Amino acid sequence: MTRTAEITRNTNETQIRVAINLDGTGLQKLNTGVPFLDHMLDQIARHGMFDLEVDAVGDLHIDAHHTVEDTGITLGMAIAKAVGDKKGMTRYGHSYVPLDEALSRVVIDFSGRPGLEMHIHWTRAMIGTFDVDLTGEFFRGFVNHAGVTLHIDNLRGVNAHHQCETVFKAFGRALRMATTLDERAAGIIPSTKGSL
Repeated sequence: MTRTAEITRNTNETQIRVAINLDGTGLQKLNTGVPFLDHMLDQIARHGMFDLEVDAVGDLHIDAHHTVEDTGITLGMAIAKAVGDKKGMTRYGHSYVPLDEALSRVVIDFSGRPGLEMHIHWTRAMIGTFDVDLTGEFFRGFVNHAGVTLHIDNLRGVNAHHQCETVFKAFGRALRMATTLDERAAGIIPSTKGSL
């Protein structure tokens, strides 16, 4: 079974294409026009072991908000398509990731119900030219279109770059765990309801 998807999403603010292979090796080709976002998407691909391509053109002359949010939306749409009916999928995933003084925990459930609980006490508002508020916009867009419940907690951290990087690394690893196929559950939807 090939678990791949390609989504193109065009609006008056952004034009975005995302291609993903859930059973890849971490290969990535990223060009969003927002260097720090590319760095975070790289964490998702490498630590999730997903092959990921993202091409985005957005209204960066205004700011990065629409590009970051719409990239999250399009990635969510692509992953929702790639997992299909979710038969045989683990469904749940979690990960703790440290980076020096920072530590983050991410827990995900492919529940079919969008929900985001994100608790990060940022130590500064900007990481270079990247507004840390956009992290929430990315993940909100993602959960709403992937149909997942996502809990993100930065448990400690002093360096905002480290805080953010541990979140994205943990997200990639939790996503990998949740989307992994369980041979014992082949053909079974992981829910007592029989659907997700």
